[in-house]
Amino acid sequence: MTTPVPRTLYVHDDLSAELKAHGAHAQQLGEALFERLRADERIVVLTLDEQLDALVARGQHVPFAAAVGIGRAGARVAAQVHGRTGWFPLIHAVNLWREEDDAGGYALAGSATLASQLARIADADSIAVVDDTIFSGLTMRAVLEALPPRRNRRVHAFCLRAVAESLPGVAALAPVSAGVAAAGRILEDVSFINASGLVRRGAIRRAGQASLAFFERPEWMEAWFPGYTEAIVRLCRELHEAVEAPRADRAPRTRRGSPAPSARPGSRRPGSSSHRSAPGR
Repeated sequence: MTTPVPRTLYVHDDLSAELKAHGAHAQQLGEALFERLRADERIVVLTLDEQLDALVARGQHVPFAAAVGIGRAGARVAAQVHGRTGWFPLIHAVNLWREEDDAGGYALAGSATLASQLARIADADSIAVVDDTIFSGLTMRAVLEALPPRRNRRVHAFCLRAVAESLPGVAALAPVSAGVAAAGRILEDVSFINASGLVRRGAIRRAGQASLAFFERPEWMEAWFPGYTEAIVRLCRELHEAVEAPRADRAPRTRRGSPAPSARPGSRRPGSSSHRSAPGR
């Protein structure tokens, strides 16, 4: 199955501020990238402030005894929300991510079982679970289902952005608040990506293989940026070299013990399925 061209692609700008630390050339490349993105009427560029404002406006909450941040992104969002509201005085990060498997689908992985990572908050009488994005809802549901049982516990899920059709599955487990909730069918009508993922490796995690940046997955780039894919890939590659290219005297970097790839970046290993069609959590 080919990757559909979404009617609306939301791009979270988590890149522009970072590029200030990489000099004028990197900033110029970033400005050129976002200029091309904003010229496409299908693309909505989201800023952090507007998403935080929208999430906080969803309603007030009494501070939670514990907040669970899903990965570094979720813990960062929890800290940002707490800075504005005071809702999350104690933040626990859980190591959990989604990675592509050999069957062409996705599986959850982590540095330890969720049960062991969540055991330290077993006695909390109120828990917030925080992530940056609810796309399919896979990771958020997994954490909510793994929370240690306790009677009459107050639980609430939070995220900056979400695909609206994925929220009922989360809401069946706990009330959920999203800053931006995009209506429409997942992938066909709406999709979300982080701008940093276009440039930095780690956006696409693969079991037993090195991670990729989005620009290294041609079929996704063609679906997201039809008619001007090559220009976007070129800008992303230049930005990658400006902010993340490894030094010549270092071996290829890999994540969590995965071997360096033996095939060109973005290629699929023999036997892998082509039905995998987009990132998300």
